[in-house]
Amino acid sequence: MRLGTPLSPSATRVMLLGAGELGKEVIIALQRLGVEVIAVDRYVNAPGHQVAHRAYVTDMSDRSALRALIEAEKPQLVVPEIEAIATETLLEIEAEGLAEIIPTARAANLTMNREGIRRLAAETLNLPTSPYVFADSLAAMSAAAEKLGYPVIVKPVMSSSGKGQSRVDDASQLQAAWDDAASGGRVDKGRVIVEGVIDFDYEITLLTVRARGPSGEIETHFCAPIGHVQVKGDYVESWQPQAMSAAALQRAQEIAAAVTGNLGGRGLFGVELFVKGDMVWFSEVSPRPHDTGMVTMATQRQNEFELHARAILGLPVDVSLREPGASAVIYGGMDATGIVFDGVADALAMPGVDIRLFGKPQAFVRRRMGVALATAKTTDSARDRAKAAAAAVKPAKG
Repeated sequence: MRLGTPLSPSATRVMLLGAGELGKEVIIALQRLGVEVIAVDRYVNAPGHQVAHRAYVTDMSDRSALRALIEAEKPQLVVPEIEAIATETLLEIEAEGLAEIIPTARAANLTMNREGIRRLAAETLNLPTSPYVFADSLAAMSAAAEKLGYPVIVKPVMSSSGKGQSRVDDASQLQAAWDDAASGGRVDKGRVIVEGVIDFDYEITLLTVRARGPSGEIETHFCAPIGHVQVKGDYVESWQPQAMSAAALQRAQEIAAAVTGNLGGRGLFGVELFVKGDMVWFSEVSPRPHDTGMVTMATQRQNEFELHARAILGLPVDVSLREPGASAVIYGGMDATGIVFDGVADALAMPGVDIRLFGKPQAFVRRRMGVALATAKTTDSARDRAKAAAAAVKPAKG
């Protein structure tokens, strides 16, 4: 793709569907390459809105509204950054040649819904996954839990950042899990996935990049594995590299290559995997930068956002690791609008530390408002630094 000049007839125009903190970093990476960026989100002044050339607020699950916006702006590339999108419209847009969907409309359609991607991985590609059953009622969910055996994990078929997920240890918790899935999903589909619990040692995110090589063919690249801690399915810290056996790493790369190769297209994918010894199970995949991958802003020569931007534009990528590092989430700590942050100077005075504050207009107690990044000689030291830096930043009412 030739790169033009923004706000001119030659502009290379990219529309991001979703403009949160991850989308914001993708926009910054694209603008450094002279791309004209249109940011779309469901609320005013989303982080990506603040740095894009143009911003829109709309319900992206509204098929007619989404089509009207794409037809009006005429982007060359449409880049989904969240799950709650009318992917049927994206399939139509791509088929009609109105825009290229990243990585593909099919990939966006499959991965927005846990059912689509899980059936692809387990039933089409025959990859190892946790045992699972889909359920569309409380009674069906109860039967699924009995079949799989307690404990089980219940997730809405459509959600992000772990929202709506519950661990269910016995039948008395089923109603609460069903209610959490309904309220926590991006869109309440009245359907959940019930998963059996795997006995694993740790989880990783394997950032996998499909980008054009020197010959013009799509090549697959793997970043160093990222370890992470989740609480109720929500990422709270991550580190890179995660130590793992050579056999497990090879198997993880094989699984990631199989899934992303089937989805096709160009761009960065966040492939989540469970690992025990040399055994690896597929969990989920996002066809976009991953929240646990924010650590790459400190650790890699090109972070995950730069890799995504370059890959979708058909440019070369470099997935090399510079040094070990870690990230830790900074929470809002309160329900308030226009909060302030104390202690940023104290955090930045720590060795090897950097801070990103996302600029979200409204805070919630457990809303991710920023992230602390740290590098060190070892990931353990980096984790300590990142957690100390995150703790030093104190949200307060403005």
